[in-house]
Amino acid sequence: MSTAEPGTTAGSVEGIDAAPVTTWIAERVPTLSPPLTFDRIAGGHSNLTFRVTDADDRRWVLRRPPLKQVLATAHDMGREHRILSALQATDVPVPPLVGLCTDDAVNGAPFYVMDFVDGRVVRNIGEAEQLTLEQRRTAGRSIIDVLARIHAVDIDAAGLDDFAKREDYIPRQLHRWHGQWEKSKTRELPVMEEVHRRLADRVPPQGPAAIVHGDYRLDNCMLADDGAVAAVLDWEICTLGDPLADVGLLIVYWGDAGGPSPQGVAAPTAAEGFPRKAELLERYAAASGRDLGHIDYYVAFGYWKLACIVEGVYARYVGGAMGDLDPASFSFFGEQVVALADAAHRLLGDGA
Repeated sequence: MSTAEPGTTAGSVEGIDAAPVTTWIAERVPTLSPPLTFDRIAGGHSNLTFRVTDADDRRWVLRRPPLKQVLATAHDMGREHRILSALQATDVPVPPLVGLCTDDAVNGAPFYVMDFVDGRVVRNIGEAEQLTLEQRRTAGRSIIDVLARIHAVDIDAAGLDDFAKREDYIPRQLHRWHGQWEKSKTRELPVMEEVHRRLADRVPPQGPAAIVHGDYRLDNCMLADDGAVAAVLDWEICTLGDPLADVGLLIVYWGDAGGPSPQGVAAPTAAEGFPRKAELLERYAAASGRDLGHIDYYVAFGYWKLACIVEGVYARYVGGAMGDLDPASFSFFGEQVVALADAAHRLLGDGA
């Protein structure tokens, strides 16, 4: 599924109790051939992901919470498993599931196992340039088509009627992330407060609620050989609400060739061949039938939300979480927060 840490073998990887986990999987996969090898996979939001390989070289993926978990609700394996289960019968590409374990006696924490999906994850422009132009075009079209399919899933028919609150998504998100900003900010940034004020004052009317992935971007999708999305990954912050928040955040992460990059690094999609932002929006509007008249608002919200997240990262560095590093080595994060906030401010303009 991604890049694994080399050299790990059965029973030797932190976060996996190999013997009971092997027994649990064997009860659900009768053709399993132990012993199993567990490799930590790089990537993911915060939950830990492991590649599981048996003696016949067949592979699965195991997901569990972080080893030093602080808030159980932030790493709810049952919630993540539930959304994947609900999507199994839809046209949204997700990995087939093996099962969910809620018995902490097996591995010290809940976990779930799913089939391994072959493909590639494109995380930077160097990896993007390894794709052909046609693969890049296909990836861009596919990622927006799949997003429209996610947002078209019938919540009730999928059994997600009680999964989360549906209404007032943006006000709830503004409250949540502003709280995070207040807890983690390392200095006063008036532009962050001004953007928050404008966002709160101008919340567009929410259309029909949909599944909201919450972190939908190129590197949270597995690509098949032709470039199409083979599986959407990292559903841990998925909820119900305003689907245009997903569209706005995708546009934030989607860099146009030669365009500005508030994140400070060139996005993979800046490589030649990927559709431009305007093409994505046009394709989404046609596929979903949703009105994108307020899309600049949702993009601005995406920039501001990302600024809140990056400030949290910066605060951990400033607080010494990474040891005695030279402040110049992490000042990039502080500068990135300002650039993201400024991008949001420009999009919102001076109107009421």
